[in-house]
Amino acid sequence: MMGTKIKICGLMSERDINYANSLSPDFVGFVFVRGSRRYVSPDIAANLRMRLLTSVMTVGVFVNEKFENAINMTRQVVLDIVQLHGQEDDEYIISLKEITRKPVIKAFNVESIKDVDRAVDSPADFILLDNGTGGTGRTFDWTLVRNIERPFFLAGGLNPDNVEAAVSATNPYAVDVSSGVEKECVKDFEKMQNFINAVRKGRK
Repeated sequence: MMGTKIKICGLMSERDINYANSLSPDFVGFVFVRGSRRYVSPDIAANLRMRLLTSVMTVGVFVNEKFENAINMTRQVVLDIVQLHGQEDDEYIISLKEITRKPVIKAFNVESIKDVDRAVDSPADFILLDNGTGGTGRTFDWTLVRNIERPFFLAGGLNPDNVEAAVSATNPYAVDVSSGVEKECVKDFEKMQNFINAVRKGRK
């Protein structure tokens, strides 16, 4: 599929999976961060993954997870991609890539051009540029990322109303949304559909 790809993060239920199967985003994310309201156990995620269309890639989101745990969970759930949202260093990223043979997305909080430069230098396969540690529901200054020359996921405060403008302004490899397609803290089909349609409308 050409143009900006779409990741819907924080799927938790069979209903969420049914929505994804109907709408066909490029990626879905499972959050393995204890304490997060979107946390799912590896067992639940593995069951949900079995119900997901094989055309949709699965991403596991970790925050400062013990290295061996991240490897084991990646294998148990049969994840396609690993996403790191904590203070994982370059050695962690490189070793995880080598052992799992899976692409790695590393998330960065963007407040200044220095943050962007640090992200660009990451050994991860993809970088994810966000506002805060994820799930803040707020955007950041998109002008900071207009000249990035490597593929990146754009996150932070995206929703059906602003994502077309975000895609047009930054031309990201992919956009990542969670709370922006929820109603009363659960995934909403109409919002997911509107978000996906808006991204496809804004693709270059």
